[in-house]
Amino acid sequence: MAMQMMTWLFAIPLLGLVTGMRTMTAMAVLCWFAYAGHLSVDDNWAAWSGKLITAIIFSMLAIGEYIADKLPKTPNRTAPFPLVARLVVAGLIGAITAAGLNGSGMEGVILCVAGALVGTFASFLIRREIVARRGGKDWPVALIEDVSAVFCAVLAMGIVTG
Repeated sequence: MAMQMMTWLFAIPLLGLVTGMRTMTAMAVLCWFAYAGHLSVDDNWAAWSGKLITAIIFSMLAIGEYIADKLPKTPNRTAPFPLVARLVVAGLIGAITAAGLNGSGMEGVILCVAGALVGTFASFLIRREIVARRGGKDWPVALIEDVSAVFCAVLAMGIVTG
């Protein structure tokens, strides 16, 4: 029971927080966990997320996002299009996770989207502040953010899958 509460109140919002940091990272990690059979999505609408091709596609999208994030012309994650994309992907992640846990899809969506909102704005402000205080380049901070996103996504999915 405690693990189930931790999943719903910590892990799913953490997946959203990661999505706020890097849109495709949590989805890529979720797909690899589903493909490996750790998240049971085979018997529901989310079965597509457990396919090898899906895991590869989202991994490639995540890698592309890591590269694009370092480019000077990339818009802020708080701009309308990137923000909406994060919220949509977070909703999908929440729904897939809930489906894999045989739980309420709406609760999964709400928790993950709330995490994504926090993650989007908090990570934007924290990164901006660190860069301003260091007076240096943005890319080392962005690289640390990439690693943090992957670590947190794996941690969250580890909690989700027990």
